[in-house]
Amino acid sequence: MSNSWRKAGIALSTMALLFSFAFLSLPQTVTRAADHSEAPLADHDRPADIGDVYAFLDPSDNSRVVLAFTVVGFIVPGENSNQGAFDSHVRYRLELEETGDSTADRFIDITFDERTSRSTPQNATILLPNGTRITAPTTVPSQAATAPTRVVTTDSATGVSFFAGVADDPFFFDIPGFNRFVASVAGGTPDATQLARARDTFAGYNTMAVVISLPVSLIRTTNGVVGVDLLTQRQIKRTFKTKTGEVIYSGKFANVDRMGVPAINTVLIPFARKDEYNLAKTSDDAAGRFANDIVAALTSLGTNTDNVNILASVAVLNGDFLRLDTTVANTGPGGGNNAGAGFPNGRRFSDDVVDTILFFVANQNVIGDNVNGNDVALTDAFPYIGVSQQPRNAGVADDNTRN
Repeated sequence: MSNSWRKAGIALSTMALLFSFAFLSLPQTVTRAADHSEAPLADHDRPADIGDVYAFLDPSDNSRVVLAFTVVGFIVPGENSNQGAFDSHVRYRLELEETGDSTADRFIDITFDERTSRSTPQNATILLPNGTRITAPTTVPSQAATAPTRVVTTDSATGVSFFAGVADDPFFFDIPGFNRFVASVAGGTPDATQLARARDTFAGYNTMAVVISLPVSLIRTTNGVVGVDLLTQRQIKRTFKTKTGEVIYSGKFANVDRMGVPAINTVLIPFARKDEYNLAKTSDDAAGRFANDIVAALTSLGTNTDNVNILASVAVLNGDFLRLDTTVANTGPGGGNNAGAGFPNGRRFSDDVVDTILFFVANQNVIGDNVNGNDVALTDAFPYIGVSQQPRNAGVADDNTRN
């Protein structure tokens, strides 16, 4: 461990804990995705099931930050109109950690009104960190062969731009190949050829996406750095109307799912504690609530001390937040692709988070899942995420899935 970390008063055991929260989303049982369907409650509550969370400077204007998240993964194109909606009873809360500790300071809340038909948009209400509320419509999904024109709303008073609707799932990863590789590691005979399938498990599927662009001036930072995570929440009291079947929610909000750094709960936390992890707070992470489980995972990894220390220098120091340094320029197409500006400095749509994790866990040996980009082109203008997959025309045999 470097002297600078010792001066910071961080013990080796704590450093290992923090390092694990940022990167070690690896061998334990079965890897499913960055966060898709990682816990029992989230499995049974698709509208509140987080897929991924993103935070990056807008490459078209680095004075703006883009925050994005996906929920309700694995929507097949033929179900765009049926499943392409947000639950009006879920609160989507983007937490902002602005003072360099383990507790969120402010937040952005996004809620949606009730869906009234498949042909009209839902209206989103966005509560900004400064208390301002703005509203914006979603993009209505379609069954046409061509993706619908996206609706992007820009609020003239705040400068905030907003998109919400069905989009191609931007996460790319070979889940079966990775799981087979993990099994070979657990069996004592690591076999990297299991990663040679080069098949993107998420190819051909859509997700519900929210992308918001706001001036950096609306966010407070510590030395230019802000932490970001997402909570999906429901009110804890539910009343059922027997005549209509309507469910009325009231009372305090509680988490269904939460996510900051990719794949933490999905792999590192034992199945029996996954719901507990989602219900916990980022301050619980930093306090070591899940430390014993993390240490057990670390023991099985075989990552050497040098790489633990290297990774510690870029780890999530206080809780499960993505940390974005807004002083590091982000440039390039598709939301940015210049070296040094992406994960673990925030996360862009194009960042190959799986290969980044594998490189350091394998003690800086080059090893990856051979899925190096999304199956649908990212766009070069806001909202940057790829357009939705659409039902194929007659005569098109390949449905684009890569299972």
